[in-house]
Amino acid sequence: MEIDRIKSIIEAILFSAGRVVEIKKFMSILELSNEDVITIIENMRTEYEKENRGIEIIKVDNGYQLCSKKEYYDYIYPIFDNRAKPSLSAAAVETLAIIAYNPKITRAEIEQIRGVNSDGTIYKLLEYNLIEEVGRLEAPGRPTIYSTTKEFLKMFGISSLDELPELPKYKIDENEQIVIDEIIEEKTNESNVEKSEAPSPT
Repeated sequence: MEIDRIKSIIEAILFSAGRVVEIKKFMSILELSNEDVITIIENMRTEYEKENRGIEIIKVDNGYQLCSKKEYYDYIYPIFDNRAKPSLSAAAVETLAIIAYNPKITRAEIEQIRGVNSDGTIYKLLEYNLIEEVGRLEAPGRPTIYSTTKEFLKMFGISSLDELPELPKYKIDENEQIVIDEIIEEKTNESNVEKSEAPSPT
């Protein structure tokens, strides 16, 4: 099959689906290898970008989705919904970050990290489909385990949780306070520089 026809089929599938289509689906329909499907779609993504189109193909986990570019959100949103834009509070963002960096975490563990009750915040994140229940912990009471969703990846423009920024290293000092290793190292280096630049006594 010609490459242009394959691209047209992929575009038609993504447009019609309106959701993430897994790579294995394309492999089955087009009878292509995993590598071939990825190569073709990545080429399509590059072509869309060069043509400065209003739509783009985004990679989400192990699949792809056709969507409008996020910079045109303000123009598109009023057409489909007249409600106020959904927004995340500081508490919701904090809770979401904890879950993203700690996949398969329980509510009790979230509250232990935040130091406050998180029932309402977790409910709101579930309502926005940014997190989901992924099972229960093998522990007394079998508490629910939470993880982020593909909707979370799309909202923050990343393909997987591996693309999250690396957290700074920290440790607990004798007063049970968090100490950032990178800050300590930076201060130590600055101190060493100052000592080396200090004039020798006569």
